[in-house]
Amino acid sequence: MERVIIIGSGPAGLTAAIYAARANLAPLVLAGGLYGGQLMLTTEVENYPGFPEGIMGPDLMMKFREQAERFGARIVNADVSAVEFDAKPLVVRTLDERYEAKTVIVATGASARWLDVPGEEMLRGRGVSTCATCDGAFFRDKHIVVAGGGDSAMEEALFLTRFGRKVTVIHRREALRASKIMADRAMAHPKIDFLWNTVVEAVLGDPVMTGLRLHNRVDGSRYDFDADALFVAIGHTPNTALFEGVLDLNAAGYIDSPDGTSTNVEGVFVAGDVNDVRYKQAITAAGAGCRAAMDAEKYLEAMEFAVASR
Repeated sequence: MERVIIIGSGPAGLTAAIYAARANLAPLVLAGGLYGGQLMLTTEVENYPGFPEGIMGPDLMMKFREQAERFGARIVNADVSAVEFDAKPLVVRTLDERYEAKTVIVATGASARWLDVPGEEMLRGRGVSTCATCDGAFFRDKHIVVAGGGDSAMEEALFLTRFGRKVTVIHRREALRASKIMADRAMAHPKIDFLWNTVVEAVLGDPVMTGLRLHNRVDGSRYDFDADALFVAIGHTPNTALFEGVLDLNAAGYIDSPDGTSTNVEGVFVAGDVNDVRYKQAITAAGAGCRAAMDAEKYLEAMEFAVASR
């Protein structure tokens, strides 16, 4: 019987592991075959406190992992295949093992949606990104493209005007999906222009991005477009398929929590981007992991005290 099982190994999951381990809860982290979360797909991280010169995303996650293991967290690189939260003990299954737990912290994150076009994957971190807050400062005085037409795309475009000499928004339709206030702000900004009814068919460049292959959906034309960076802002997909019908999800598919850590199942807590529809930063995910671990510890104390008092 595990006292705490943590599902996920990004900043939220590993911070929860650090706090749970330091509380002598000997947490088991089911990290997944591809552990480390979204930071494993990034290059230099300059906005995580404590690293004034920046740090590579995978290196940061290895430091998280080493710190969790130092305090006694056990980390298994296995994907969770099923959960059973309808009775106690809570059950978490991988393909090879069945684990029982008194508490579970879900920190499975959210995956950025990509365009899935040629060149995009190869140039991630070398001109292609999904996070303006993370990577915008790398493109000072450059021509930056934002792909998308919703509020998140407008937020990214407006933020990127702080760095780029020009920001071009590419949208597949002839009108934005963003709220009127966000659309008006973006369209009024002197640094932002728009390409309507246009899609990205390929990202060009090697070893860094130098441009895009674009397709106009109205006249059918295809042409190369010079640009230094592409920020894909077409949303995120929360990694919640395992929990459908088990945990309450909101309309966007994120795990619902009335207080930011608890769920509709007693003893199951949530942390990080799988619950966060707004910020999606390593530092906010880490903070959420801390809160979830502390709440799980208090829950265990109360539960175990009640058992001992009988």
